[in-house]
Amino acid sequence: MRLALILGEAATGLRRNASMVVSVVLVTFISLTFVGAAILLQLQIAQMKGYWYDRAEVAVYLCTDADTTGTCTQAEATEEQKAEIEAQLNSETLAPFIENYEFESHDQAYANVMKQFADSAFAEFLTPEALNESFRVNLVDPSQSEILEDALSNLAGVQEVVDQRQYLDRIFSILNAASYTAIGLATVMLIAAVLLIATTIRLSAFSRRRELGIMRLVGASNRFIQTPFILEGVFAALLGSLLAGGAIVAIVHFFVRGYLSTALQSTATSLIGLGDAIAVAPILVAIGVLLAAASAGVAINRYLKV
Repeated sequence: MRLALILGEAATGLRRNASMVVSVVLVTFISLTFVGAAILLQLQIAQMKGYWYDRAEVAVYLCTDADTTGTCTQAEATEEQKAEIEAQLNSETLAPFIENYEFESHDQAYANVMKQFADSAFAEFLTPEALNESFRVNLVDPSQSEILEDALSNLAGVQEVVDQRQYLDRIFSILNAASYTAIGLATVMLIAAVLLIATTIRLSAFSRRRELGIMRLVGASNRFIQTPFILEGVFAALLGSLLAGGAIVAIVHFFVRGYLSTALQSTATSLIGLGDAIAVAPILVAIGVLLAAASAGVAINRYLKV
């Protein structure tokens, strides 16, 4: 009977403040969607790092007849110099750090560039001789690329030793910036949601001030009076949280696993899955409910003290 009375009071408050409740639902939905997106983006970054860092190569670029950088003197790397570099790769010093390597000739480099940039305007001006020959090295531990750079950078015929992870770091920095931006927007929206919930509860309490006065006169406890108002805030936030969870699942299902996995077929295995979104959804619900309960509890408690 007591529970039915509490739920009835909460339902009455929701009906009286329907417009404010809708506002709370929408603000909670938007803010928690940003939170969920930021969490998923961090999961995606971590997954991409694990996928791509293991595949990142160290490229040992050789001199062409136009180079003056590194050890180059506008002369093509000779066969003797290439043999010396390969001997170093097979040496007892470097071999334990190297998983495998392969040599890329001018023609192979040209074919790879044309495959990726065949539609670009500059492609028609390229010639195989303009592209560097290189040794492509996969390390056992990709973080130990400095060992290879120190050992090969000063060898004759070497233009540059490049750890391709540096290009990935730039991409991940951009993704991290986007994630932090989403977190910042989500924080602002969550603050707005908390304030809106508090305002809604205080307005609801004010509209029922005579009823509250009567309840006090008949000896109702503060907890009994506060509970319906807290339930109002929790219900509105719960609805917004469930919508946010559904939006996150939909984004992963239709956009990430649908559009992106089709557009990026070669990298589809590095994308987050539906299981990640389903795991994030309960977190959003918990955040929404806890914030709403705390905000509503503080608001009604302060009102009753006035």
